[in-house]
Amino acid sequence: MDEGKFNITIRQFLKEVGITAQREIETAVREAIRAGHLTGTEKLAATMTLEIGAIRLTHVVSGKIELA
Repeated sequence: MDEGKFNITIRQFLKEVGITAQREIETAVREAIRAGHLTGTEKLAATMTLEIGAIRLTHVVSGKIELA
């Protein structure tokens, strides 16, 4: 295994996950506020699940996203 290549591709994948996840969250929250489903002061429980089937990895990260 090429450790350097492995490390770089993991970082690239995680960067893409972070950027796209943030964009999706921002869009969904703004739409929910516009639709009246959120006031904009909530603390939202969030869960992110990473799965890599080939190595039977499932990793869950939970936290809160505060809107105000």
